[in-house]
Amino acid sequence: MPALLIKGDEVANKVRSEISAELKDLYEKTDRVPGLAVVIVGEHPASLSFVINKEKQSKKLGFYSEIHRLSAEASHEDILTVIQQLNGDDNIHGIMVQLPLPEKINEKAILDAIDPDKDVEGVHPINMGKLFSDEKGFLPCTAYSIMQMIEFPRQPVFGKSAVLISRSNIVGKPLSLLLLRRNASVTVCHSQTKDLADICREADILVTAAGKPELVKGDWVKPGAMVIDVGMTQVGDKLVGDVVFEEAKEIAGWISPVPGGVGPITITTLMKNTLEAFKKKLEI
Repeated sequence: MPALLIKGDEVANKVRSEISAELKDLYEKTDRVPGLAVVIVGEHPASLSFVINKEKQSKKLGFYSEIHRLSAEASHEDILTVIQQLNGDDNIHGIMVQLPLPEKINEKAILDAIDPDKDVEGVHPINMGKLFSDEKGFLPCTAYSIMQMIEFPRQPVFGKSAVLISRSNIVGKPLSLLLLRRNASVTVCHSQTKDLADICREADILVTAAGKPELVKGDWVKPGAMVIDVGMTQVGDKLVGDVVFEEAKEIAGWISPVPGGVGPITITTLMKNTLEAFKKKLEI
């Protein structure tokens, strides 16, 4: 039997419904809504599209939304000035900076300048440290989104073997910690890992974010495993994942498609973190 699909839209719709219900209750109590500010530098088409989508979803959920557009010629100090203004704005509970930034800008310094209590992408060192220390903080959006995909089919994670083909700060490292919180046994792999195919064949949960088209063949997948494909590469006129989907779907128990996988959830997760920042500010 072909694998059951874990569709990003279905997971995102579930999370959005939860946010809407909670937001309605909070608005009735406080007469206030969460505020999200997005900072974008330059006119990169893909970045502009992402920002517009974030604004649309933010407003659709009933959030207050701001977009701060700076020219590609903006200096490091120009961007820092905007961040500092937003840090002090009581109407803004979440701040995100659309990446990539121009090469001349110190990206890490900009992200580190965001107030950790408004770091709804979960990229500030303080929030990353809280994740490592198993303390409450904002979780990195992509890893958090993948975790929601893993949990969506309501299959046990406790005691399962999870293999991650990623050691990045965005996916592999934070996701490994989230899975450890759920008592999975985690193996983190990367481009230098030997016998990668054999390791993958032992995985009850296989997550790949290598960005290498069709790296994972069907015979790398353990029968009945859950496969989450985060890789996305433009090949010709289509987007291709890390997994040979047509092969893997005949062996896996659950599998995410590309496109249509984790992408739709990451914006929703950003909103979920913004709602949490709003609640923290109001001490709810």
